[in-house]
Amino acid sequence: MPQVGRYGMNLIGLTGIVMIAAGAFFLAYGGFTTTEREKLIDVGPLQLEADVEKRHNVPPAAAWGLLGVGVLVLVVGMKRR
Repeated sequence: MPQVGRYGMNLIGLTGIVMIAAGAFFLAYGGFTTTEREKLIDVGPLQLEADVEKRHNVPPAAAWGLLGVGVLVLVVGMKRR
């Protein structure tokens, strides 16, 4: 198993930490926002575009699941050391 950093945390443990952070983020904010460019008018050479923000909601159950699986992955990663 490859080692990461000077403390010897393996890749599985690091993956668990990332999953925990993502789960906590989604619980706190409920999702994320992306920006997409949409055409509003397209008449011959005339084009009008606008940036539109779209909200992507993450269900709380999915966020809790991500958090729980992240804890399990972290524990497994620490036991493998």
